Amino acid sequence: MAGPGGGGGAAPPPKQDELQPHPVREQLPNVSYCITSPPPLPEAILLGFQHFIVMLGTTVIIPTALVPQMGGGNEEKAKVIQTLLFVSGINTFFQTFFGTRLPAVIGGSYTFIAPTISIILAGRYSDIADPHEKFLHIMRGTQGALIVASTLQIIFGFSGLWRNVNRYLSPLAAVPLIALAGFGLYELGFSGVAKCVEIGLPQIILLLIFSQYIPHAIQSEKSVYGRFSVLFSVAIVWLYAYFLTIGGAYRHAPPKTQAHCRTDRSGLIGGAPWIRIPYPFQWGAPTFDAGEAFAMMAASFVALVESTGTFIGISRYASATMVPHSVLSRGIGWQGIGILLDGLFGTANGSSVSVENAGLLGLTRVGSRRVVQISAGFMIFFSLLGKFGAAFASIPAPIFAALYCLLFAYVVNG
Repeated sequence: MAGPGGGGGAAPPPKQDELQPHPVREQLPNVSYCITSPPPLPEAILLGFQHFIVMLGTTVIIPTALVPQMGGGNEEKAKVIQTLLFVSGINTFFQTFFGTRLPAVIGGSYTFIAPTISIILAGRYSDIADPHEKFLHIMRGTQGALIVASTLQIIFGFSGLWRNVNRYLSPLAAVPLIALAGFGLYELGFSGVAKCVEIGLPQIILLLIFSQYIPHAIQSEKSVYGRFSVLFSVAIVWLYAYFLTIGGAYRHAPPKTQAHCRTDRSGLIGGAPWIRIPYPFQWGAPTFDAGEAFAMMAASFVALVESTGTFIGISRYASATMVPHSVLSRGIGWQGIGILLDGLFGTANGSSVSVENAGLLGLTRVGSRRVVQISAGFMIFFSLLGKFGAAFASIPAPIFAALYCLLFAYVVNG
C-alpha cells in the first residue's frame, strides 16, 4: 500500500475525444443576399431579368417540340408560349407569396412531355384531317388530363399527406433526391449543345470565363462579371449567332441545322400578336379521358418528387434553414394549383419548380425572394406584349442548352 506521499500507480492516460460526424451545414457560406434581404433595386431588376432569360429556355423548347406534333403552326406556337409564360409568372407569384415563400421559379416541366406525346398519338385524334382542328382537340384533351392530374398534388399538399412523407426524409435521403433533380436533366444540356456546336460551345466557354475565371482574376467576391455572367455571355453569343445568320453561314445547311442555329427560323415574331391577354378555356372546353388522365397523374407524381428535392436545394442557396415539412407540403399544394391553371389556360404542359433557375441561385449567390418576384413580373409583362416576348424567345436553343450544362451542376452541388 502506498504511503501518503507516494504515487500508488501510473496516472490513467487522458481520454481521447470520440470521433463525431461532420455537422450538417444547412446554410451555405458566401451568400450575398439571403431570402429576406433584397439587393438594390437596379441590381435586383437585372438579376430578375436574368432569371427570366434562363426560364425562357424551357418555355420555348417545350411548345416548339409539342405544338407542331399537335397540328399547330407558328401562330399557335406563339400563343402557347405566351400562355405558358403568363401562367408561369402567376404561379411564381403564388409560390413566392403563399407557397414555400422560397425564391423558386415555377415553369414548364419536361416531366409532362411523355404523357402529352401519348395524348398526341391517341387514336381518337387520328381521324381529324384539318391540322388546326386537330390541334384544338388535342389541346383540349391535354387540358382535361392536366386538370385531373392537378388534384394529386393539391390533395397531397393541402391535406398534409406529403408532410407525413417528408418526416422520413433525412438529410442523407435528401442528397440523392437533389442530385437526381440535376443529373436527370443533364441530357438536355450536352445533347442540345451538340445540335449546333459552333453556338453552344462558345456559350459554355464564355459562361465559364465570366462566372469562374474573371472573378478570381480580379479577386473580388462581388464581381459584376460573375453575378451577371448569364446576361453577358448570352448577349455576346446571341449577337454572334445573328451575324452568322445574316452572313449566310447556314444558307446551304440541312433544315435541322438551320432550325437549331439560325436566329430567324423560330417563326415566333411573325406569329405573335402585338398585345394579347391569355384567358381560361381559350382553346375551348376541356375533354376528359381516363387513360390520358392517369398517364398525366403519373407525371404529376414524378414532378412532385423532383420539386421537393429542388425546394430543399433552393433553401440552401437562399441561405434559409431546412424547409419545415409543413411548408414543403404547402408548396406542393400550390404547385398543384399551378398545374390546374395550366389546364384551365391551355399550356400543353404542366408546371414544376425550375431546376435551371435553382442552379442560377447557386451561380449568382443571390437567394433573394424579391429578385424572383421581379422575374415573375417580366414573365407576365412579356407574355402580354407578344412581339417583344417573341424576340427574346428567338434565342437559339443551343444557347439555353449550354446554360443547362453549368446550372444543373450547381443543383447537384447543392
